Amino acid sequence: MKKTLLLTIALLLSTAMFAQNRGLLLKETFDSTEMPEGWTINGLGTANWSISNSNKAGGDANELRLNYYPSFTGISRIVTTPVDLTGIESVIVSFKHYFDNFSGTHTIGIATSSDGTTWNIGWSQAYNSTGGGMVSELISTPDMGKENVLFCIYYDGYSYNINDWYFDDIEIFTQENLDLKLVSIDVPNVVNYGMTEVSFTVQNMGATTVESFTIETKVIDGYTQTTETETFETNLAPFETAQFTMGVTFNLDPGTYNLPIDIIGVNGTQDDDTSNNLLIKVFNAAMGNTQRIPMIEHFSSSTCPPCVNVNFAMASLTEANPGKYTYTKYPCYWPGTGDPYCNDDARTRVAFYACNAAPQIFMDGIDQGFSSVTQAALDEHYATPAFANVRGAFNVEGNTINVIADFMSYFNMSGMNAYISINEKTTTGNVGSNGETEFHHILMKMLEDGYGNPLELNAGEYKRFEYSFDMSSTFVEEMDDLEVSLWIQDTVSGEIFNSHFAYEYTAHCYPVEDLLAIVGGDAPPTLYLSWNKPENGTPVGYDVYVDGELMADNLNDTYYSNEDEDICYNAKTAEVVAVYEDGKTSVGVAMIIIRDTNVEETTCGNISVYPNPANDVVKVSIVNGQQTTVMIYNVMGMLVETHYVRSATNTNEIEINISDYNPGVY
Repeated sequence: MKKTLLLTIALLLSTAMFAQNRGLLLKETFDSTEMPEGWTINGLGTANWSISNSNKAGGDANELRLNYYPSFTGISRIVTTPVDLTGIESVIVSFKHYFDNFSGTHTIGIATSSDGTTWNIGWSQAYNSTGGGMVSELISTPDMGKENVLFCIYYDGYSYNINDWYFDDIEIFTQENLDLKLVSIDVPNVVNYGMTEVSFTVQNMGATTVESFTIETKVIDGYTQTTETETFETNLAPFETAQFTMGVTFNLDPGTYNLPIDIIGVNGTQDDDTSNNLLIKVFNAAMGNTQRIPMIEHFSSSTCPPCVNVNFAMASLTEANPGKYTYTKYPCYWPGTGDPYCNDDARTRVAFYACNAAPQIFMDGIDQGFSSVTQAALDEHYATPAFANVRGAFNVEGNTINVIADFMSYFNMSGMNAYISINEKTTTGNVGSNGETEFHHILMKMLEDGYGNPLELNAGEYKRFEYSFDMSSTFVEEMDDLEVSLWIQDTVSGEIFNSHFAYEYTAHCYPVEDLLAIVGGDAPPTLYLSWNKPENGTPVGYDVYVDGELMADNLNDTYYSNEDEDICYNAKTAEVVAVYEDGKTSVGVAMIIIRDTNVEETTCGNISVYPNPANDVVKVSIVNGQQTTVMIYNVMGMLVETHYVRSATNTNEIEINISDYNPGVY
């Protein structure tokens, strides 16, 4: 009990010191699932405000949400706890927001009150399009200098014409004279290994124009990190935001990195608030990438009149782009009585995306609005490399569908889910009131359910899911008209890393096993790859990739080497894909290439090993008459066998029996 009390006191002291140091008067990140204690709703819309498990405003989940329903016309306020402004003439109020508009123009603002009745507006702005960003405003109202001042973010308009307005990371603090804030480190969560530029965003929170600033960071070159500084010239006015790119390019090996950036000087001195100068970005450098297949999730309903034109446009788009998309359409329980084929899995996906209107479409987890996906948007997503891969197949026995799916990652993946959606390609039994007589890609069942399957993967690995499900419990109309959508998604950000339709009514395409890759042998060093055949299935060949480049296609052997020094000696990654009939493929199996650390030593002497590759016997030539020790290691660095040759034997060749060795590289 004493230990807990001391810890609590220490945390309170730390928080108090932080607030005093920065002039921070209030900070709310909405981490709880409940409304913050002491916060109230004033005016209209008392039932419209809630905490949403989303991050659309740009912060971490959770966040504050204003919903259109029940509709009202007028002002609705979300009100903070009282703030002591004694001796303070002005404050900065900042927050992140995202506006999901339905139609028309709507206003939000910041107001204060010292009596809870009279509200003095400090800032307001009208919005008429979907979007968001950061708001930072200097507020000076008649309530400044008073002891108990309430702040609010208010909405003014006809709520029915919005969908949602999201808010997060609300802060109230005093303005310093010189204060540059590091807003973000703008490196994607996953990048390809190799040369990468690093950008970051800063915002001038002080009253003085920022003319120059200096950062300190860890510059990454391979697995080596060195501390370096860089100075940037600028002309950043108060509250202005700008992005900068570092002059040095990082050379990333595959792996996970913690990248710190710290603002250590502003205008040649230290700024007045150092608490917002440091950020650390955790990101992954993937060991490879593959073709992206965009995942389309479409919320619709047979009782939705606007859905008709969108369905027609999406049918035209998909017909013109075979093989360039994966698709699942969720029948929703609105408007009116809703689509009769709506089920619990569709409701789960509605809640995941906080979707409240039809039609609405998401592609790769990104909201595309209330109209069809455009050809340009589909092309853009399709052209963006993916750092994960998906393959699967299904067959049907009576009313039972059997699904096998492999989900593979090129980076250390955690906090993701694998989703498996069984759809019917065309349905007619869910006709509603919008005039349509048939519907496409309609969700029947998700396995296990709409929440997906937890996915934790190391780079180059895959995880398999196998299901048998009796479809008689669903709305299925024809068992010979099914499709299965597969995708990998971040459960927090909603980002989808890749997707694929499962191969239909056929056997699964199993990947290769026990891939080994090493650079070694005589000068110039050579890349050696070996693998075992898949546990099931009969591939017609194998595709071999080195550093993402196709080196051999439809190879018949389970062994590959290449003596091109420029390619192989400096190569970092290798991948093998099993190829089946009709162009079907497995997920790849990939690994970082192992380096033979003794290459230089063994190739500088009069030593040779032959034949290479070998099946039964290996012969090693040595210098005649010398005492020699030959040690054989596998690619994991484990000693397999040792041979001693004494000088008295007067031999210049050792013969080693390897017929009992497991297949591989030694």
